[in-house]
Amino acid sequence: MTFADRATAYYLSLHKPVGLPADVSAMNPYADPTVQDLVAQFYTKFYNDNTPRVYILGINPGRFGAGVTGLSFTTPQNLARYCGIPNSLPPTPELSSRFVYRVIEAFGGVEAFYGRFFLSSLYPLALVKGGKNYNFYDDKVTTKQLWPVMIEGLREQISFGCDRRTVICFGRKNEGFLQKLNDETGFFGRIVSLDHPRYILQYKSKFIDQYVDTYLQVLSDALPDLDRI
Repeated sequence: MTFADRATAYYLSLHKPVGLPADVSAMNPYADPTVQDLVAQFYTKFYNDNTPRVYILGINPGRFGAGVTGLSFTTPQNLARYCGIPNSLPPTPELSSRFVYRVIEAFGGVEAFYGRFFLSSLYPLALVKGGKNYNFYDDKVTTKQLWPVMIEGLREQISFGCDRRTVICFGRKNEGFLQKLNDETGFFGRIVSLDHPRYILQYKSKFIDQYVDTYLQVLSDALPDLDRI
């Protein structure tokens, strides 16, 4: 089996969690046959090998990115424009996706980026409260309920083909939870944290070029010496 085979099988097996607070819900795009096909196309195109990747972990997907496409930090329009995978999904606004694909282009494009990195999240499904994005750490009940799910889910994701020496974390608060999880499991050798893409575009857009440079440096430093840009 390839990285693509293992990743596709994992995502298409996901189901909504139980025991969340009554006003918190999860979105499972993988139940949609259209999304199932797009996920299979994406992983077959970019991960049809057994080359280890450096993992980049967000919090949990947004409702307009992976909550729609099933692909981390990827809107329908960016899936078509940058990844070359046309689709009939409606275009969605997603600040994080805009920034991430700007970084991907600066890195050298999707082939170069996905050949070395794997984008995912600590919890793989989008969470929603009151029609808005919600984070797994926004209340203690949700965090406690999803914690064992995140550990087992990340354990399975690592089996796709992970370079475990370094993991890159999106989000400063997210880093604390990833550090706690890593203390319990020893999954990764070290954690390097970056400001979250949404935070950058929402609050620091004047400095976007500097943030892109920072991201590129962190990405390069996380690669084995021979692969560094």
